[in-house]
Amino acid sequence: MTENTGIGSGPAFQTAGDGVVQTGTDPRAEQFAQSGSSEWAQSDADDFGPDEGDNDPLEVPNRMFFAFNEALDFAVIRPIAVTYRFIVPTGVRNSVRNFLRNLRSPVVFANDLLQGELERAETTAARFFINSTIGLLGLFDIAADSGYPYHSEDFGQTLGTYGSGEGIYLVLPIFGPSSLRDAGGLVVDTLMDPLTYIAPDGVGIARGVATGVDLRSRTIDELDELKRDSLDFYARIRSLYRQNRESEINNGAPPADSPDFSEVPAPGETDPLDAAQSSSAVE
Repeated sequence: MTENTGIGSGPAFQTAGDGVVQTGTDPRAEQFAQSGSSEWAQSDADDFGPDEGDNDPLEVPNRMFFAFNEALDFAVIRPIAVTYRFIVPTGVRNSVRNFLRNLRSPVVFANDLLQGELERAETTAARFFINSTIGLLGLFDIAADSGYPYHSEDFGQTLGTYGSGEGIYLVLPIFGPSSLRDAGGLVVDTLMDPLTYIAPDGVGIARGVATGVDLRSRTIDELDELKRDSLDFYARIRSLYRQNRESEINNGAPPADSPDFSEVPAPGETDPLDAAQSSSAVE
Protein backbone atom coordinates (compact mmCIF):
# COMPACT_ATOMS: atom_id res chain seq x y z
CA MET A 1 0.00 0.00 0.00
CA THR A 2 2.58 2.63 0.09
CA GLU A 3 6.13 3.80 -0.31
CA ASN A 4 6.78 6.68 2.00
CA THR A 5 8.83 9.39 0.36
CA GLY A 6 6.46 12.27 0.64
CA ILE A 7 7.95 15.17 -1.19
CA GLY A 8 6.72 18.67 -0.72
CA SER A 9 3.53 19.34 1.16
CA GLY A 10 1.39 16.92 -0.78
CA PRO A 11 0.44 13.40 0.22
CA ALA A 12 3.37 11.31 1.29
CA PHE A 13 5.47 10.04 -1.59
CA GLN A 14 7.51 7.12 -0.47
CA THR A 15 10.66 5.25 -1.35
CA ALA A 16 10.53 2.86 1.40
CA GLY A 17 3.41 4.19 -3.93
CA ASP A 18 3.67 4.46 -5.31
CA GLY A 19 -1.68 4.33 -2.64
CA VAL A 20 1.96 9.81 -1.03
CA VAL A 21 3.63 10.25 1.24
CA GLN A 22 2.25 5.81 -1.92
CA THR A 23 4.95 7.57 -0.29
CA GLY A 24 3.57 5.01 -1.27
CA THR A 25 3.60 4.62 -2.48
CA ASP A 26 3.26 3.73 -2.21
CA PRO A 27 2.24 3.65 -2.41
CA ARG A 28 0.14 6.09 -0.68
CA ALA A 29 0.47 8.94 -3.16
CA GLU A 30 -1.02 6.84 -5.92
CA GLN A 31 -4.32 6.53 -4.14
CA PHE A 32 -4.32 10.30 -3.67
CA ALA A 33 -3.61 10.72 -7.37
CA GLN A 34 -6.45 8.37 -8.27
CA SER A 35 -8.96 10.06 -5.95
CA GLY A 36 -11.63 12.05 -7.75
CA SER A 37 -10.85 15.72 -7.80
CA SER A 38 -14.42 16.48 -6.82
CA GLU A 39 -13.79 14.83 -3.45
CA TRP A 40 -10.70 16.96 -2.95
CA ALA A 41 -12.64 20.08 -3.80
CA GLN A 42 -15.22 19.61 -1.04
CA SER A 43 -15.48 22.41 1.47
CA ASP A 44 -12.95 22.11 4.28
CA ALA A 45 -14.43 24.70 6.58
CA ASP A 46 -14.41 22.08 9.36
CA ASP A 47 -10.60 21.88 9.09
CA PHE A 48 -10.26 25.38 10.53
CA GLY A 49 -9.44 25.85 14.19
CA PRO A 50 -8.23 23.42 16.85
CA ASP A 51 -9.70 19.97 17.00
CA GLU A 52 -9.09 17.59 19.88
CA GLY A 53 -9.11 14.71 17.40
CA ASP A 54 -6.26 16.16 15.34
CA ASN A 55 -3.59 14.65 17.61
CA ASP A 56 -1.25 17.34 16.38
CA PRO A 57 0.49 18.80 19.45
CA LEU A 58 3.46 19.81 17.27
CA GLU A 59 1.30 21.84 14.91
CA VAL A 60 3.48 24.94 15.08
CA PRO A 61 6.74 23.24 14.03
CA ASN A 62 4.76 21.00 11.69
CA ARG A 63 3.40 24.05 9.88
CA MET A 64 6.93 25.44 9.63
CA PHE A 65 8.17 22.25 7.97
CA PHE A 66 5.04 22.24 5.83
CA ALA A 67 5.85 25.77 4.62
CA PHE A 68 9.43 24.69 3.91
CA ASN A 69 8.20 21.71 1.87
CA GLU A 70 5.77 23.98 0.04
CA ALA A 71 8.55 26.36 -0.92
CA LEU A 72 10.78 23.49 -2.03
CA ASP A 73 7.97 22.00 -4.08
CA PHE A 74 7.19 25.35 -5.73
CA ALA A 75 10.80 26.20 -6.55
CA VAL A 76 12.25 22.79 -7.43
CA ILE A 77 10.11 19.68 -7.29
CA ARG A 78 6.99 20.76 -9.16
CA PRO A 79 8.91 22.35 -12.06
CA ILE A 80 10.96 19.17 -12.45
CA ALA A 81 7.82 17.03 -12.30
CA VAL A 82 6.03 19.20 -14.87
CA THR A 83 9.02 19.04 -17.21
CA TYR A 84 9.33 15.29 -16.71
CA ARG A 85 5.66 14.73 -17.54
CA PHE A 86 5.84 17.00 -20.59
CA ILE A 87 9.03 15.55 -22.10
CA VAL A 88 8.93 11.85 -21.20
CA PRO A 89 6.30 9.74 -23.02
CA THR A 90 3.66 8.03 -20.90
CA GLY A 91 4.91 4.56 -21.76
CA VAL A 92 8.42 5.39 -20.59
CA ARG A 93 7.13 6.96 -17.39
CA ASN A 94 5.08 3.83 -16.71
CA SER A 95 8.17 1.68 -17.21
CA VAL A 96 10.09 3.85 -14.74
CA ARG A 97 7.33 3.39 -12.17
CA ASN A 98 7.22 -0.37 -12.82
CA PHE A 99 10.99 -0.62 -12.34
CA LEU A 100 10.89 1.33 -9.06
CA ARG A 101 8.01 -0.79 -7.78
CA ASN A 102 9.89 -3.96 -8.62
CA LEU A 103 12.94 -2.80 -6.67
CA ARG A 104 10.79 -2.46 -3.57
CA SER A 105 9.24 -5.93 -3.83
CA PRO A 106 11.43 -7.48 -1.06
CA VAL A 107 10.17 -4.89 1.44
CA VAL A 108 6.55 -5.43 0.40
CA PHE A 109 7.03 -9.21 0.63
CA ALA A 110 8.50 -8.97 4.14
CA ASN A 111 5.61 -6.84 5.37
CA ASP A 112 3.07 -9.18 3.74
CA LEU A 113 4.56 -12.03 5.79
CA LEU A 114 4.72 -9.99 9.00
CA GLN A 115 1.02 -9.19 8.58
CA GLY A 116 0.17 -12.85 8.04
CA GLU A 117 -1.11 -12.07 4.53
CA LEU A 118 0.16 -15.26 2.88
CA GLU A 119 -1.87 -14.86 -0.31
CA ARG A 120 -0.63 -11.32 -0.80
CA ALA A 121 2.93 -12.48 -0.06
CA GLU A 122 2.53 -15.13 -2.76
CA THR A 123 1.31 -12.46 -5.17
CA THR A 124 4.30 -10.23 -4.37
CA ALA A 125 6.76 -13.10 -4.86
CA ALA A 126 5.13 -14.08 -8.16
CA ARG A 127 5.20 -10.47 -9.36
CA PHE A 128 8.87 -10.11 -8.52
CA PHE A 129 9.83 -13.32 -10.34
CA ILE A 130 7.71 -12.66 -13.43
CA ASN A 131 8.55 -8.98 -13.81
CA SER A 132 12.26 -9.47 -13.08
CA THR A 133 12.52 -12.07 -15.84
CA ILE A 134 9.88 -11.75 -18.54
CA GLY A 135 9.30 -8.10 -17.61
CA LEU A 136 12.96 -7.19 -18.19
CA LEU A 137 13.97 -6.29 -14.63
CA GLY A 138 10.57 -4.84 -13.91
CA LEU A 139 10.32 -2.39 -16.78
CA PHE A 140 7.10 -4.08 -17.89
CA ASP A 141 4.36 -5.19 -15.50
CA ILE A 142 3.69 -8.57 -17.09
CA ALA A 143 2.52 -9.96 -13.74
CA ALA A 144 -0.49 -7.65 -13.59
CA ASP A 145 -1.70 -9.01 -16.92
CA SER A 146 -1.17 -12.53 -15.57
CA GLY A 147 -3.51 -12.07 -12.62
CA TYR A 148 -1.07 -10.73 -10.01
CA PRO A 149 -2.10 -7.10 -9.33
CA TYR A 150 0.24 -4.66 -7.63
CA HIS A 151 -0.13 -3.72 -3.99
CA SER A 152 2.17 -1.93 -1.59
CA GLU A 153 2.93 -2.51 2.07
CA ASP A 154 5.20 -0.86 4.61
CA PHE A 155 6.10 -1.43 8.25
CA GLY A 156 3.90 1.44 9.40
CA GLN A 157 0.94 -0.45 7.96
CA THR A 158 2.19 -3.65 9.57
CA LEU A 159 2.17 -1.98 12.98
CA GLY A 160 -1.30 -0.64 12.24
CA THR A 161 -2.66 -4.13 11.51
CA TYR A 162 -1.57 -5.16 15.02
CA GLY A 163 -3.47 -2.29 16.58
CA SER A 164 -0.66 0.22 16.97
CA GLY A 165 -1.98 3.76 17.01
CA GLU A 166 -0.56 6.33 14.64
CA GLY A 167 0.88 8.46 17.42
CA ILE A 168 1.26 12.19 16.98
CA TYR A 169 1.03 13.70 13.52
CA LEU A 170 4.33 14.79 11.99
CA VAL A 171 5.45 16.71 8.93
CA LEU A 172 8.93 15.62 7.93
CA PRO A 173 11.21 17.89 5.91
CA ILE A 174 11.14 16.74 2.26
CA PHE A 175 9.27 13.53 3.13
CA GLY A 176 6.04 15.32 4.01
CA PRO A 177 3.06 14.05 6.07
CA SER A 178 3.77 11.23 8.48
CA SER A 179 3.17 10.10 12.05
CA LEU A 180 5.25 8.76 14.90
CA ARG A 181 4.34 5.19 13.87
CA ASP A 182 4.93 5.70 10.16
CA ALA A 183 8.20 7.58 10.63
CA GLY A 184 9.52 4.66 12.68
CA GLY A 185 8.19 2.27 10.04
CA LEU A 186 10.13 4.12 7.37
CA VAL A 187 13.35 3.42 9.26
CA VAL A 188 12.51 -0.29 9.61
CA ASP A 189 11.64 -0.55 5.90
CA THR A 190 15.03 0.92 5.04
CA LEU A 191 16.73 -1.67 7.24
CA MET A 192 14.73 -4.48 5.61
CA ASP A 193 15.57 -3.37 2.08
CA PRO A 194 18.39 -5.50 0.57
CA LEU A 195 19.51 -2.54 -1.56
CA THR A 196 20.47 -0.74 1.64
CA TYR A 197 23.34 -3.20 2.02
CA ILE A 198 24.30 -4.22 -1.52
CA ALA A 199 23.95 -0.96 -3.46
CA PRO A 200 26.08 2.19 -3.16
CA ASP A 201 24.58 5.11 -1.27
CA GLY A 202 24.09 7.02 -4.48
CA VAL A 203 21.72 4.33 -5.79
CA GLY A 204 19.38 4.74 -2.85
CA ILE A 205 19.35 8.51 -3.21
CA ALA A 206 18.73 8.27 -6.95
CA ARG A 207 15.88 5.83 -6.39
CA GLY A 208 14.31 8.14 -3.84
CA VAL A 209 14.54 11.14 -6.15
CA ALA A 210 13.16 9.17 -9.11
CA THR A 211 10.26 7.85 -7.03
CA GLY A 212 9.42 11.31 -5.72
CA VAL A 213 9.53 12.95 -9.15
CA ASP A 214 7.44 10.16 -10.71
CA LEU A 215 4.78 10.35 -8.00
CA ARG A 216 4.73 14.15 -8.04
CA SER A 217 4.27 14.13 -11.82
CA ARG A 218 1.15 12.01 -11.37
CA THR A 219 -0.47 14.36 -8.84
CA ILE A 220 0.22 17.78 -10.36
CA ASP A 221 -3.34 18.64 -11.33
CA GLU A 222 -4.93 17.07 -8.26
CA LEU A 223 -2.68 18.90 -5.81
CA ASP A 224 -3.09 22.18 -7.67
CA GLU A 225 -6.87 21.89 -7.45
CA LEU A 226 -6.74 20.76 -3.84
CA LYS A 227 -4.62 23.74 -2.85
CA ARG A 228 -6.80 26.14 -4.81
CA ASP A 229 -10.00 24.90 -3.15
CA SER A 230 -8.70 24.52 0.42
CA LEU A 231 -9.27 27.09 3.11
CA ASP A 232 -6.47 25.52 5.13
CA PHE A 233 -4.18 23.44 2.91
CA TYR A 234 -2.21 22.11 5.89
CA ALA A 235 -5.34 20.81 7.64
CA ARG A 236 -6.71 19.27 4.44
CA ILE A 237 -3.46 17.39 3.74
CA ARG A 238 -3.40 16.17 7.33
CA SER A 239 -6.95 14.86 7.03
CA LEU A 240 -6.36 13.19 3.65
CA TYR A 241 -3.13 11.61 4.84
CA ARG A 242 -4.89 9.97 7.78
CA GLN A 243 -7.77 8.75 5.65
CA ASN A 244 -5.35 7.31 3.12
CA ARG A 245 -3.30 5.50 5.76
CA GLU A 246 -6.40 4.02 7.35
CA SER A 247 -7.49 2.73 3.96
CA GLU A 248 -4.06 1.23 3.31
CA ILE A 249 -3.96 -0.52 6.69
CA ASN A 250 -7.37 -2.06 5.96
CA ASN A 251 -6.30 -3.02 2.41
CA GLY A 252 -8.98 -0.73 1.02
CA ALA A 253 -11.78 -2.17 3.17
CA PRO A 254 -13.94 0.23 5.21
CA PRO A 255 -13.15 0.50 8.94
CA ALA A 256 -14.91 -1.94 11.24
CA ASP A 257 -16.90 0.86 12.88
CA SER A 258 -18.24 2.19 9.57
CA PRO A 259 -22.04 2.21 9.26
CA ASP A 260 -23.56 -0.64 7.27
CA PHE A 261 -25.86 0.60 4.52
CA SER A 262 -26.45 -2.82 3.00
CA GLU A 263 -29.92 -2.98 4.51
CA VAL A 264 -31.00 0.47 3.35
CA PRO A 265 -34.01 -0.01 1.03
CA ALA A 266 -33.83 1.17 -2.54
CA PRO A 267 -35.90 4.23 -3.53
CA GLY A 268 -39.57 3.31 -3.62
CA GLU A 269 -39.14 0.30 -1.33
CA THR A 270 -40.39 0.11 2.24
CA ASP A 271 -38.02 -0.44 5.11
CA PRO A 272 -39.19 -3.64 6.91
CA LEU A 273 -38.55 -2.02 10.29
CA ASP A 274 -40.66 1.02 9.38
CA ALA A 275 -43.39 -1.29 8.12
CA ALA A 276 -43.39 -3.27 11.36
CA GLN A 277 -43.53 -0.10 13.45
CA SER A 278 -46.42 1.24 11.40
CA SER A 279 -48.28 -2.02 11.79
CA SER A 280 -47.85 -1.92 15.54
CA ALA A 281 -49.10 1.64 15.71
CA VAL A 282 -52.28 0.71 13.81
CA GLU A 283 -52.97 -2.20 16.11
